[in-house]
Amino acid sequence: MRYLSLFKTTEKDLKMNQSNDYVPPKMWVHTSQNGGTFANINKPTAGSLYEETLPVGKHPLQLYSMGTPNGIKISIMLEELLALGHTGAEYDAWLCRIHKGEQFSSGFVEANPNSKIPVLIDHSVKTPQRIFESGAILFYLAEKFGELLPTTFEGRTECLSWLFWQMGSAPYLGGGFGHFYKYAPKKIEYAIDRFTMETKRQLDVLDHRLDKESYISGPKYTIADIAIWSWYGQLVLGQLYDADKFLNVTIYKNVIAWAEKINHRNAVIRGKMVNRTSGDLDTQLHERHSSSDFELRNEAVLRK
Repeated sequence: MRYLSLFKTTEKDLKMNQSNDYVPPKMWVHTSQNGGTFANINKPTAGSLYEETLPVGKHPLQLYSMGTPNGIKISIMLEELLALGHTGAEYDAWLCRIHKGEQFSSGFVEANPNSKIPVLIDHSVKTPQRIFESGAILFYLAEKFGELLPTTFEGRTECLSWLFWQMGSAPYLGGGFGHFYKYAPKKIEYAIDRFTMETKRQLDVLDHRLDKESYISGPKYTIADIAIWSWYGQLVLGQLYDADKFLNVTIYKNVIAWAEKINHRNAVIRGKMVNRTSGDLDTQLHERHSSSDFELRNEAVLRK
């Protein structure tokens, strides 16, 4: 009934003030006003804007990222692998300042033609292997190290189903709800209502699932939890868009319990710091080249 009421209200609003409605032109033309907060980097074309090679450190794995919900998935995964004793998961994490357009360098575009973070390059193989798209990187690392991915056919299938659920669902949360609620140049009721409804539906999907299982894909923590927690876990913990009250997340008790449990994992705490450029200075590690950097090279220490 709540959703039906919302739909009726929206339909009524659409019929009002029709003279002020946006009428799409015959052909859309990009202008500098498009994009709101991100107008300076959003563009309708692909490819590099300037020449610059990517830096390469001493470790087998090179991560180019920023501490966004997509970005932290990979640093959390790598810290989890290191905590499990996989020394081959040592990595250098280089900050890609997406708000400055650094994802459009020639080196970055060569690593990811889609110009999005995160990107991982594996130098431990004969020909360095690029991997882009966060879900693909999580899957690659899980297979490479044999961790955080169920080994049974049924368990693996369930885990991958939830991993792909996150890939398909998060754009409604980030590009939809997050953009119109947090970043759009003006608040549009229809857009916020539309994506709020979908975000809450997705949270309800997770809440029902976590009523039956300890973790997303079953009894054990997997890459599905890492992927989904980075968006939905942070959201219900008030760490994303400052929208926890607006979304009334307290009703999703199973999601909150799951999110808090993961939030206290040491690897998650460390992974969240990597390439982070906001928040308390002692939670920001702009670049990560050694496990000691968390204590010795966080921004609180460097700015003393």
